[in-house]
Amino acid sequence: MHILFVFLDGVGLGDDDAANNPFAVADMPNLTALTGGKRWLRGIGRVETERATFVPTDPNLGVEGKPQSATGQATILTGLNVPRQIGQHYGPKPNRAIEDIVRVESLFVKLTQRGLTSALINAYPPRYFESIDSGMRKYSVVPFAVTVAGLPLFGEDDFMRGDAMGAGFTGDGWRTQLGYEDAPVYAPAEAGAHLAELARRRNFTFFEHWPTDVLGHRGTLERGVAHLEQFDAVMGGLLDAWDDAHDLIVVTSDHGNMEDMSQRGHTVNLVPTLLVGQARHRFAENLSDLTHFTPAILRLLDGAQAGG
Repeated sequence: MHILFVFLDGVGLGDDDAANNPFAVADMPNLTALTGGKRWLRGIGRVETERATFVPTDPNLGVEGKPQSATGQATILTGLNVPRQIGQHYGPKPNRAIEDIVRVESLFVKLTQRGLTSALINAYPPRYFESIDSGMRKYSVVPFAVTVAGLPLFGEDDFMRGDAMGAGFTGDGWRTQLGYEDAPVYAPAEAGAHLAELARRRNFTFFEHWPTDVLGHRGTLERGVAHLEQFDAVMGGLLDAWDDAHDLIVVTSDHGNMEDMSQRGHTVNLVPTLLVGQARHRFAENLSDLTHFTPAILRLLDGAQAGG
C-alpha cells in the first residue's frame, strides 16, 4: 500500500464570499467533483462520493487562540495534541518543547522503526542547507520530523533528476526565482502524474505545499484564484494516475488563512480533509481533528504490512 499525504499550509473552510475567499470563486472541477459539486466552504459538512470522502477537520484542538503552524504540523505528524501539551498554539517554527515531542513521536521515526519506507519529497535549494548549517535558519516542523528519523532531505540534484519536486508542484519557481534555467518544469497535470509516480516508490510520501499560506498572508484574491485553479489541474493529473484500489491520497491543512483575504492572519476555521482511495473509510474512522492522522496512517500501513 502507498499513502500520499499532500499538505496544504494555511487552508481553511471560509464563507461563501466572492470578495475575499478564492475558494468561493475559483473553478476547480476536479476537486468539486470529489465533493459532489460542493465548493470547499464553511458548512459543507462531511461528504461521501463514489471516489472520495471529505471531512471538515478541527485544528483548534480545544486550545484558545488561533492555530499556528508549528503546533498544528507537530500534531499532524505525531497524533498528539501538541498545543494542549505545551499550553498554547505556537509557530511558525518549533520551540524546544515542540522539538522534544517531535523528536520522539515523529511519524517518520515510527515508520522507520517498523521497517517501512517514507520520505518528504520536497526539494530544497543549496542556499536552504547553507542557511540551516550556518544557524541563520531553523527547520520548520516537517523537515525537522524527517531529519530526526535519520532520513535525508532532498536537494538540487534530486530535483534535477526528477526524484523530488518543488513546493509549487510544477517546478517553475526553480527557474523564475532560483535561476535554474535548465530546471525541469511540468504542466500542472504532468506534475500531478509525477507526484503519483513518486508516491509509488515507498510506503508513505509527504509533500508540503506552503505557497497557500504565503498567499493568505500577503497575496491578492486574483492570485489566490489562479493558484487554486492550478492546484485543481495538478490534482486532475494525480487522480488520473492514481490506483484507488491499493493506494490512498490524503489532503489536509494545519490551520485556516487563505480562505479569508480580508485579514492577513490565521483563522479558527475548520480545515478541509480530502481522502481518495478505497481505504479511505478505514482511514476516516473517528476522524475529526488533527490528532487523528498519524494513528490512521500507522493503522493502515501496519495492516497492509501484516497482509490485512
